[in-house]
Amino acid sequence: MSEIETTLTPTRPYMARAIYEWICDNQLTPYLLVDATQPHTSVPEQFIKDGQIVLNIAPHAVHQFHMSNDAVTFSARFGGIARDIYVPVYSIIGIYAKENGQGLFFDPNEYSDIHPEIDKAAVPQAEEKSETETKKKPNLRLLD
Repeated sequence: MSEIETTLTPTRPYMARAIYEWICDNQLTPYLLVDATQPHTSVPEQFIKDGQIVLNIAPHAVHQFHMSNDAVTFSARFGGIARDIYVPVYSIIGIYAKENGQGLFFDPNEYSDIHPEIDKAAVPQAEEKSETETKKKPNLRLLD
């Protein structure tokens, strides 16, 4: 490999943004297929199946959506609970339209030799449960 080839950045974030725009321009629903086992990936664990999760990233389904060269971040509701989502680009397996499956799936080895820097401040941390959340729920008992 030449020196130029070894210094090129991965194409995944650029291609993902292009496919996302194409899907939205065609009034389709963009789905993001994510490898939830990758480090720094912050997604709702209860919806992970076989180490993967599919996220609806349609503009009407998410808030504060941002797709950078490093990660996809947004806020969305899962089971009625708002969650901040952080998906490093190397965790993205594919992006496709829900309605017809058209999109792009990525080479899983594209990031095998790359160790991207993660802005740990941008990764949502698991929230500590407050003291009141860890206590038992009150119950009501009728007395005679």
